[in-house]
Amino acid sequence: MVERRSSRMMLVRHVMADRPVTASAAMDAGDAAGLMAANDIGALPIVEDGRLVGIVTDRDLVLRVLAERKDSRSVRVGDIATTHRIETVTPDTQLADARALMAERRIRRLPVVKEGTLIGMISLGDVAIGSASMRGVGEALAQISVSEATTEINPGPEVGTPARVKGKREAS
Repeated sequence: MVERRSSRMMLVRHVMADRPVTASAAMDAGDAAGLMAANDIGALPIVEDGRLVGIVTDRDLVLRVLAERKDSRSVRVGDIATTHRIETVTPDTQLADARALMAERRIRRLPVVKEGTLIGMISLGDVAIGSASMRGVGEALAQISVSEATTEINPGPEVGTPARVKGKREAS
């Protein structure tokens, strides 16, 4: 018999990437992008002596380098990274709590820190794999992905069953 862990008992340590790829603040943006591509990741924690000092994401590279048409070889990761108020979790954080934090703060990746030292990373995909509640993951993704500016431009489809489908159901 296969035992399935409850999402209430599932901890970050059970699903985190335990050997995160990291960067130094001195690395240039082009090398950071190459490192992300080579490892199929969307964020690089920036560490000094094992301590998390920042995080740079693929979105940071697009918005702060490419969109501003800067030379990626002349931009240092430390200059574009988030370095203040970085959200983190511990390996003993419950997975449901990590998912809630991701939804609340609208972030897709969380560094895992123990006693001030970076020991892992967790992504929304990791949460989805480890979570017994796919609905909860979907709700977290919806909260993370929604943008007020986007919904003003395109509010999207109405929620619910379209009238054409209801008509077909009634006819049959």
